[in-house]
Amino acid sequence: MAKAIYLEHYLDSIENLPCELQRNFTLMRELDSRTEEKKGEIDKLAEEYIANVRTLASEQRVEHLQKIQNAYSKCKEYSDDKVQLAMQTYEMVDKHIRRLDADLARFENELKEKLDVSGYESPDNRALKKGARGGLKEKKGPRGRGRKGSDEDSPQKKKIKNSPEFGDSLLSVQPSDVLDMPVDPNEPTYCLCHQVSYGEMIGCDNPDCPIEWFHFACVDLTTKPKGKWFCPRCTQDRKKK
Repeated sequence: MAKAIYLEHYLDSIENLPCELQRNFTLMRELDSRTEEKKGEIDKLAEEYIANVRTLASEQRVEHLQKIQNAYSKCKEYSDDKVQLAMQTYEMVDKHIRRLDADLARFENELKEKLDVSGYESPDNRALKKGARGGLKEKKGPRGRGRKGSDEDSPQKKKIKNSPEFGDSLLSVQPSDVLDMPVDPNEPTYCLCHQVSYGEMIGCDNPDCPIEWFHFACVDLTTKPKGKWFCPRCTQDRKKK
């Protein structure tokens, strides 16, 4: 019954996921198309400039180069938007994966608690205990009497077995632990906080920036700035020069 409830809630939570993913993928395809159009426009403008550069006046050259630069900026803007969409899509799927892991952990914990309360023993555990009792009966003490118990059955050992610490060790997976676990331990880290990519991020326009990508909140941004943007570290380095 509990399993059905968890499954029902999870299916409800992902009901709109396919539509949201399809929407993001459609937007990314549109951005790809716009980028390709801009690249074609840049090639055309560059060819015109090269063919007519000798006959163009100084002001006309500047104007033509400005058109090429604007087209490049627009192309980069489309690419940045696509990266943001891809990151949002990743976060969207990752959120549901984490919820599924947490629900599975909770369900396993509840199942173990119910089995402990009912006193249920698995066939493997019963076989192990039966074998242990048989082995104890065969052992003889100094006077030939069978041993009725062992150190494992002493009150101190029983107290340890029944203690909360021992019970907690059996529940190796906790829901909170699952939520805190990274999806991929080998995933690269970014930003000044040295965390994995999440939410909205911005790339430093310094090609030699050692960090490259930054979370909006870590660099005090709420919206994407216009024009070139440099991270705090690269900004300081540029001022020193």
